[in-house]
Amino acid sequence: MTDLLITGAKLADGTTGDLGVRDGVFVPASEVSDPERLDADGLLALPGLVDLHTHLREPGHEDAETVATGTAAAARGGYTAVFAMANLDPVTDTAEAASFVAELGRRDGHCEVVPIGAVTKGLAGEELAELGLMATHAGVRVFSDDGRCVSDSLIMRRALTYLKTYDGVLAQHAQDPRLAGPDACCHESAIQGRLGLPGWPSVAESAVIARDVQLAEYCGARYHACHISTAESVDVIRWAKARGIAVTAEVTPHHLLLDTPLVESYDTTFKVNPPLRTSEHLEAVREALADGTIDAVATDHAPHTVESKDHPFDVALPGMIGLEQALGVVVDVMVNSGRMDWPTLVARMSAKPAEIGRLPHQGRPIAVGEPANVVLVDPGARATVDKAASASKARNNPYDGRDLPDPVVATVWAGRVTYRR
Repeated sequence: MTDLLITGAKLADGTTGDLGVRDGVFVPASEVSDPERLDADGLLALPGLVDLHTHLREPGHEDAETVATGTAAAARGGYTAVFAMANLDPVTDTAEAASFVAELGRRDGHCEVVPIGAVTKGLAGEELAELGLMATHAGVRVFSDDGRCVSDSLIMRRALTYLKTYDGVLAQHAQDPRLAGPDACCHESAIQGRLGLPGWPSVAESAVIARDVQLAEYCGARYHACHISTAESVDVIRWAKARGIAVTAEVTPHHLLLDTPLVESYDTTFKVNPPLRTSEHLEAVREALADGTIDAVATDHAPHTVESKDHPFDVALPGMIGLEQALGVVVDVMVNSGRMDWPTLVARMSAKPAEIGRLPHQGRPIAVGEPANVVLVDPGARATVDKAASASKARNNPYDGRDLPDPVVATVWAGRVTYRR
């Protein structure tokens, strides 16, 4: 591997200097020989970003995304690791399936690909998947039926108890199926009533989380709430943390920026699960991300084909892509507004996601002896988002046409430059 020299980099703590890289590890700049060079003058050097919630679609849905295209988008967004959700074909519910996803990442990835294991076989919510085998033979530590709520309390209790043995975490898609059924697609509100779309009430999320955190406390297990979108959920998580329950939570960039009125266009790009919420809920999750009640930003990058979105709003598949614009959205909403400083952003988008996912070599400080996972950022750069320019195969980009920060200049994963503007 060629040595790398990053010159003039400014770290999040304000210090400036040159960074040497050899064999995927930071070394003193004076030790590198005939290196590839990256000029970082005027740029921030941050630990590579880590996404706990990515849909790469391969195997089974390569018409929407592949590991190669999805991780290329991740690298352009500053990510050096992504966790691949289990709703693939075949579902990642065995050690063999998890190992295959990891192997695809090693073969085609522009960043590290970490498989997430299903909680139940076939995501059916009826029988536990091979949790122990996935943990011991494939190194899986995050388990989720994402897209489907583990709604059965007994199944949830059994899964939490089982995963405790392996220091695994159960990442829940919180959607009470009786309060918000499979047709629910718009935040229950005056707008939803006027549009005539099936309602998705905010309590359908928080009610599940309230049950789950009490089960996690009872079982002494780790629990992670995916894509938090409501003020009530924030209240429950804050309560659980005050009790010392091992609960963590994530919020997506789109739930920080986009709100329910966008649905009035009936543009299916804005159909997502959970749905876009009203401004009161956006303010609650922004505050919770700033104060640490919500631990991490996760993209829920969900690529779909044009055909999958070209339907009436209530029929189209839910989901948005977001790996390339995630950092820009967080910079705009949280940093430029004064809600969050750069070290806190690093904690929410790199260090804490790596800790939750038990990736000890990711989210590390930029220092001699540490793994060389780094993103170079221009804090002042902005651009108009063009969905046609995405590295992803998909075009269901909710930020298309928006002026947003465009901060990522280069990404280095394990000492290798995977993206350079």
